Amino acid sequence: MRFPSTEKLATIAAIINTKYVGDADFPVLGMNEIHVIQEGEIVFVDHPKYYDKALQSKASVILINKEVPCPSGKALLISDDPFRDFNKLTKHFRPFVASNAMISASAVLGKNTIIQPNVFIGNNVVIGDNTIIHPNVSIYDNAVIGDNVIIHSGTVLGAAAFYYKNRPEGFDQLLSGGRVVIKNDVHIGALCTIDNGVTGDTTIGAGTKIDNQVHVGHDTVIGKKCLIASQTGIAGCVVIEDEVTLWGQVGTNSGITIGSKAVVLGQTGVTKSIQGGKTYFGTPIGESREKLKELAFLRRLMNQAEKKD
Repeated sequence: MRFPSTEKLATIAAIINTKYVGDADFPVLGMNEIHVIQEGEIVFVDHPKYYDKALQSKASVILINKEVPCPSGKALLISDDPFRDFNKLTKHFRPFVASNAMISASAVLGKNTIIQPNVFIGNNVVIGDNTIIHPNVSIYDNAVIGDNVIIHSGTVLGAAAFYYKNRPEGFDQLLSGGRVVIKNDVHIGALCTIDNGVTGDTTIGAGTKIDNQVHVGHDTVIGKKCLIASQTGIAGCVVIEDEVTLWGQVGTNSGITIGSKAVVLGQTGVTKSIQGGKTYFGTPIGESREKLKELAFLRRLMNQAEKKD
């Protein structure tokens, strides 16, 4: 998430009331999570296991809960609770603004786009040309939808990321300041849910077709011309490359990559990254041909055991 304008390190420190290490005028362009962090941005880290990863990342500013040597060319924000202070920055730069109309006055709708009754369109939403939004769709703030898109009834774009920190008093949610971006020629079925990115974009690539009752988690990026069948659940921070097919009731772990033109058969649990150009099924997941060999071998063993009995 980029800020509306470049901020100074001292200004950021004042917003969250923290100590800083570095030049007071050090430029800060935005904030992001570790997997999508870019130069000029803030990343937060609150666990020793990830200190080195954050300090050595592309981040220019590290919001951290320990005093450490500042890497060359970077700056630090020293906080007793980086998770809390990251949320403070999200509230400051991307505050929630309540809507007072079904279609926000700040929304931009393209030519020949059809909005059916009972559709909610939030603040700063942009929808392209020749798009059809069917009844009872909810499109939260800042979503971007391309040309020739079809979204069926009951779908929700832009709900909050399922991202929590476990505290003694209960679960504390990491606020979502990102967006949902739907490219051209995408079809989305009924009752689908596509969550906002935490700081970046959850993206559906051009020409992808999504069946009914599919969930796409925060910051996931789906490529071009993918087919995703009903009741598939895609976790956060997944990368699905171009022309992938996911059949019904597939589920994925977070943070994995599914390679281009992979086919994942129904009810498979994608527990790890998989290469493109192959067909997979099962849990734990395996290449289809190998899984079939394993099943045939097990069947022979069972037959032999039954004969002995």
